[in-house]
Amino acid sequence: MSSKTPSPSTNPFNLPALPLLTAPTNTQTERVFVAATRMNDGKTTTCLGLFAALQAHFPRVGFIKPIGQRFVKVEGRQIDEDSVLLDTIFKVRVPIESMSPVAIDGSFTRRYLTDPAETLPKLEDQICRAFDRVSWEKDFTLIEGTGHAGVGSVFDLSNARVAKLLRAKAILVCPGGIGRPVDEIALNKALFDKAGVEVVGAILNKVEEDKMEMVRDYAGRGLARLGVPLLGVLPIQPVLSHPNLSQIAEHISARWLNAEAGAARVRVERLVVGAMTAKGIVEHLERGTVIITPGDRDDILLAAISGAQLAPDDTIAGIILTNDIEPHPKLKELLSRTRIPVMTASGESYTVTSKINGMTVKTQPGDTDKIPVIKRLVQEHVGIPNLLEAMKR
Repeated sequence: MSSKTPSPSTNPFNLPALPLLTAPTNTQTERVFVAATRMNDGKTTTCLGLFAALQAHFPRVGFIKPIGQRFVKVEGRQIDEDSVLLDTIFKVRVPIESMSPVAIDGSFTRRYLTDPAETLPKLEDQICRAFDRVSWEKDFTLIEGTGHAGVGSVFDLSNARVAKLLRAKAILVCPGGIGRPVDEIALNKALFDKAGVEVVGAILNKVEEDKMEMVRDYAGRGLARLGVPLLGVLPIQPVLSHPNLSQIAEHISARWLNAEAGAARVRVERLVVGAMTAKGIVEHLERGTVIITPGDRDDILLAAISGAQLAPDDTIAGIILTNDIEPHPKLKELLSRTRIPVMTASGESYTVTSKINGMTVKTQPGDTDKIPVIKRLVQEHVGIPNLLEAMKR
């Protein structure tokens, strides 16, 4: 007997008609859910470090990001970019589609609200089945949330609800300080409490080196009053917030003139707007610096070329020519003989600089210089044994 195919109005995601799970069948694998108190708090960086640290305690670690909002295409599927990142670094050895079961595209919420009562059980089933697959023969599964505890509430799959669905306890990641993290963790903890999810610890991120002991002491006291152990305090690592030239070029929609091939390996540490004379720019011609200047500033370009010829191994990180002005053909030829990456961009120099300063820098699979820093950061500053002990209580 043939079954009737659901119409798009009652099944907007075209999910298969399978016996629906309301919880994972895997109850043996240990698990923890990592959420943040807001976007861009360092949750993905923390998860990368936690995954490496957990491997020292468990021979087989799995990973899943049940709800993804930033995704890439992998073999025709929408896969969250953080799942791709972690799989690329650690070779998790589970199906990549199971590490990212639900991808939130631009029309997801509208499609969901067409018939939430029909769709929600199927999405929950999809998440549970994916968790079972990534946790198969694993000793521990790391679950990464998306944003703060309430993200996803509009389609009934908030971080708190997903953690409850997967029967996981939670960790909260928050920027460092004393008052702010305690306030924000209290707010997020309330949502997890309401969902019946225990928050077993907090990790404070991006703390200035000279304030770490003070933050650990006083924020630890404040969190203890909430019943949340402070698991670790992570110091600021400037390299983690420095973009590479390829990221900058993509962000400002630049056009390459010279040395695009190695741009992903060039880390940008500082921006200098070339509004001074050539004499004034000389002191800024050092490794890690990007000069932002109109393409008709021949004096500045000649100074950069001279610097690269005198010290080819210590040249600047790059030049961005603004207002879409290209240099004189002879200067272009001279630039092509150096290792200086050069791109052009539309807009005034200060507009371009503001765009770059406003970038959110995400760790990417090619950031090989960042990965060891992230691993060491969590290994040295987060008490994994304390986390595992808190999970048993």
